Amino acid sequence: MRRPRRSIGTGWAHRLFAALVVAVVFWVFGLFQFAGWIPARVADAETRTDAIVVLTGGSRRLEKGLDLLSRGLAENLFVSGVYQGIDVRKLLKILKRKPEDLENRISIGIAENTTGNATETMAWMEMRHYRSLRLVTADYHMPRSLLEFRYAMPARTIIAHPVFPENVKVERWWAWPGTASLVISEYNKFLLAWTRHGLKRLGGLAGLGPAGGAG
Repeated sequence: MRRPRRSIGTGWAHRLFAALVVAVVFWVFGLFQFAGWIPARVADAETRTDAIVVLTGGSRRLEKGLDLLSRGLAENLFVSGVYQGIDVRKLLKILKRKPEDLENRISIGIAENTTGNATETMAWMEMRHYRSLRLVTADYHMPRSLLEFRYAMPARTIIAHPVFPENVKVERWWAWPGTASLVISEYNKFLLAWTRHGLKRLGGLAGLGPAGGAG
């Protein structure tokens, strides 16, 4: 005897609701885990690297990168994501540094997002045969930046050097609406990047199988 259509529809609705509840629980769990990955300090402030890479988005990042360069923690600085039309001299003038001191040791890029930052930095590193870098960006941006950079440059050594914006309250972040919104936005972007890279890896593995001719 056939079950009533209404009963079948209700069963699917219950399953869909249960799936949504599970998805939300996993999303919230992952959000708090992600927040725990946001660095609270610079773990390694002294190791010298081939290069310093600054991801633009705030003056404190650039100031920190120039400070690290002045201290001799690397020979060259790459500023990724500078607006087109800005040259090194103008950049240094904005930050009130003497161009003759540092100008020849700085390069700039024009990436528009974090994926582009990683791609253009990889190309810059390869041209100079660099094997290590110190990555400077905001603390909340560091987990996603490391994900993108490690995917683009798995053989390079990357040292995280976060800066800490005063308006971002990472401790008890959920109690601050502005910070909570920022952390949630970064978490969702991280999930999208993680999924994108995961699918690329799966596609690569599929290409190594019999159909890809590499058994």
